[in-house]
Amino acid sequence: MSEEDEDQPPPKRPTASPPADQVLDNVLETVLQFLDAPRDRSAASLVCRSWHRAESATRDSVAVRNILAASAARTARRFPNARSLLLKARPRFADFNLLPPGWAASAFRPWAVAVASGAFPALTALYLKRIPVTDADLDLLAGSLPATFLDLTLHLCDGFSSHGLASIASHCRLRVLDVVECDMAEEEEQEVVDWVAKFPPEPTNLESLSFECYAYLVDFAALEALVARSPRLSRLGVNQHVSLGQLRRLMAHAPRLTRLGTGSFRPADGGEEGLNFGEVVTSFASAVRARTLVSLSGFRDHAQEYLPTIAVVCANLKNLDLSYAPVTPNQIVMFIGQCYNLETLLVLDSVRDEGLQTVAISCKKLQSLRVLPLDAHEDAEELVSEVGLSAISRGCRGLRSILYFCQRMTNAAVIAMSQNCPELKVFRLCIMGRHRPDSVTGEPMDEGFGAIVRNCSKLTRLSTSGHLTDRAFEYIGKYGKSLRTLSVAFAGDSDLALQHILEGCSKLEKLEIRDCPFGDAGLLSGMHHFYNMRFVWMSGCNLTLQGCKDVARSLPRMVVELVNGQPENKRAEGVDILYMYRSLDGPREDIPPFVKIL
Repeated sequence: MSEEDEDQPPPKRPTASPPADQVLDNVLETVLQFLDAPRDRSAASLVCRSWHRAESATRDSVAVRNILAASAARTARRFPNARSLLLKARPRFADFNLLPPGWAASAFRPWAVAVASGAFPALTALYLKRIPVTDADLDLLAGSLPATFLDLTLHLCDGFSSHGLASIASHCRLRVLDVVECDMAEEEEQEVVDWVAKFPPEPTNLESLSFECYAYLVDFAALEALVARSPRLSRLGVNQHVSLGQLRRLMAHAPRLTRLGTGSFRPADGGEEGLNFGEVVTSFASAVRARTLVSLSGFRDHAQEYLPTIAVVCANLKNLDLSYAPVTPNQIVMFIGQCYNLETLLVLDSVRDEGLQTVAISCKKLQSLRVLPLDAHEDAEELVSEVGLSAISRGCRGLRSILYFCQRMTNAAVIAMSQNCPELKVFRLCIMGRHRPDSVTGEPMDEGFGAIVRNCSKLTRLSTSGHLTDRAFEYIGKYGKSLRTLSVAFAGDSDLALQHILEGCSKLEKLEIRDCPFGDAGLLSGMHHFYNMRFVWMSGCNLTLQGCKDVARSLPRMVVELVNGQPENKRAEGVDILYMYRSLDGPREDIPPFVKIL
């Protein structure tokens, strides 16, 4: 060995490397954080155990779209770091009063207990939809939510009252409190709690406050003070008891509003001092200068003479909800011409075909349209028709989603829409009146719906109506390869229609059927596919108890519920409602007496 070699320092020993599987987990967790789409994350979790672990650890937004199908304990184990939780209970057909009250029983209680016990320690946001929620549930949450909790949204929920809202307001330091389209419990006037006044007196972090569906008067002084001490407030929706003059005062305290629910949009009874047309225009002009207001809703008892005041903000609007305002063609023309950036529009059919023609001329960027009925009865006055639909399809060719209630329709108009709007993902046509054919030719509506599924290859949701034969469902099964949700009412000739759907629509997840001549043979044709579906609903069909038992026996991981929609009437062999869903935890325990689980 030379002297030079002796002078060299001894070589360093290599440090121990972490185990290979730990490196893989770290890399996977880093990569998976860039996956946002739930379907992509779910697919990644199925690759192997290490991917499953990594996906569980990094999932911060969790959606349980049927809380009867997965327990809170299982969800907490699977996603221990969940920050945002979306929970749903009742299926959509429950909105049409097809389920008896109390069907979901106390389905949310175990979730409230789990959250209160710290099962989701990182939880910051909770979104509840179509869930019965009691004041006791809200009391439990209010007293035990982590300090990091910020957002609570109740959408289409029921059962709670002002007392529950008061608990949340007084205990939680919220960023979001939205109560949307909820059917709250009725209260005697002397029992109503002024929940708005329960917010802490210091400045808040509120960014969104919405209570447009709240039926009772709120203390306006408390509301104004709350808005004034919420400098970050960007979304505000008030109820019908807030007058136009009071709305102006709230807008003055919240100059950064992006979304505004206007309340009644009429002066208080007896008038309001200092309120005139120009004052209201000035308030909206301030929003124009801020360039923030992009969404308007409310107008629940609007005074038509003030409606043109919104024209000054219409150029910035992307969303306009007039679903509570029976606006006429002459009224909508006063401001819709300025809505050239509008992307989402909700209107009542009171706008008539003439109003929709005006929309088609002005709103070239429209992507989503809902035309809702002023009177939802079958014999209601005919207000919109194929004329309005045809105008929309010609003028709004970038349309992605449409819900259209009408009294009459033609195949030609539906075919034209399929050709003019090939990017449609949602097509929901409701012809109010059972088995109504093409209003011009008298033919079934088969060709119209056939054109929709054939020409709109991205279609994921379809609702049918009118006189449809089995041929329409043959088209749906053949071309509806991207369909995930299908709603069918008063349609079809035989079980063959249902077979076409279940054998052809390979991606179907949600199937809603009511009052169709489908029986056991049609149901049993989907045995190969039911495990891939989220749920199947069939009411008013020709199912038998034996046929439902055959499904339950063959598919033990499916929960097969038979519901008596009219509990006062006992049924023997017939099946009133079949609700069938995939479950990870087996049948629920809190079963109301009018529900039988096979």
